[in-house]
Amino acid sequence: MAYTLDLSSKPVAAPARVNITGLTRKGLIEALAESGVVEQRKAKMRATQIWRWVHHFGVTSFDLMTDIAKDQRGPLAEKFSLDRPEIIERQISNDGTRKWLIRMAPGIEVESVFIPGVGRAGALCVSSQVGCTLNCSFCHTGTQKLVRNLTAAEIVAQVQIARDDLEEWPSPREARKLSNIVFMGMGEPLYNLDSVADAIDIISDNEGIALSRRRITVSTSGVVPELTALGERTQAMLAISLHATNDELRDMLVPLNKKYPLKDLIAGIRTYPGISNARRVTFEYVMLKDVNDSPAEARALINLLKGIPAKVNLIPFNPWPGTNYQCSDWKTIEAFAAILNRAGYASPIRTPRGRDILAACGQLKSESEKQRASETRRQVRDGVVMVDHIDGLPFGHLVEDAD
Repeated sequence: MAYTLDLSSKPVAAPARVNITGLTRKGLIEALAESGVVEQRKAKMRATQIWRWVHHFGVTSFDLMTDIAKDQRGPLAEKFSLDRPEIIERQISNDGTRKWLIRMAPGIEVESVFIPGVGRAGALCVSSQVGCTLNCSFCHTGTQKLVRNLTAAEIVAQVQIARDDLEEWPSPREARKLSNIVFMGMGEPLYNLDSVADAIDIISDNEGIALSRRRITVSTSGVVPELTALGERTQAMLAISLHATNDELRDMLVPLNKKYPLKDLIAGIRTYPGISNARRVTFEYVMLKDVNDSPAEARALINLLKGIPAKVNLIPFNPWPGTNYQCSDWKTIEAFAAILNRAGYASPIRTPRGRDILAACGQLKSESEKQRASETRRQVRDGVVMVDHIDGLPFGHLVEDAD
């Protein structure tokens, strides 16, 4: 049989549009200059105009940029995107906490949470990765395997979505509802430092969202080699997910400790750029019944932090399906806090928020996985997906409670 080689031309897919959301100011100038739409000598001016429309006014269409000529808006829209990612689910807790399940791309979903009454007005907890590699034994998020890092655009988009929902455009200078950003959602921020640093540059720019870097906190489980770079590149406030005062216990609770033990972690914290009494390090300490909540542990914590400008957030453990841990009794937590307070360390007890929608600390994951399980079950029912055993599906073990 003879074969003929088909040399006829085939359609070439159009190049993907660049999402402006994740470009730093310098990156935006360069992208405009290289696009062929904007003259190089006008790229800086045009970038300033677009920046304000996107990050100060929150627009999602070039057609709304009234100080840009109409004959340029179309070509810009062909080269660049202002699209928000898809909101799969929006939940509001009885206490006013809001949680969004956001689809960044097919199979790429994250959760972010807005907590009113935290910080100056309200804090947004953003994710930096899809899933997590750290496997902290008390954390539900840590049981979800890492899928990938989020881009700077996907991190900034979480802020934009929250501000859309809070109706907080254009960027207010006073009476903000969203006054603080905390990188305490899904993932380890220091394993995605480039995107986190770019996102912080974008969020803190004075002509855009304009959040002070002192109101942006990055929480790490202790990736010691990246601490100095974090401080130098972002000037963000530092939070340490600590939870134990000795290596034996922390190895169990936070397995990353086996790679970067407490001695190395504390040494890295002491040299964090900008640390001072005015820029204290926050240590997060989840209270686990009969695990790390004794008076002896409180005294050991004081010795560990000696000489570090610090405060300690005591976090009542938030239960999740399948965990073997329990929350410490309230009297035990108060006694622990009293010991720290007497030693001069502020130690507020964090009020659990959003537990009814699994939005509390350490709970992010469930709704995302349930959503996927529910969708898969629907596809099986409708004949879109054919399988022999439902438990073989991704997140199949959650299907029974998916609704």
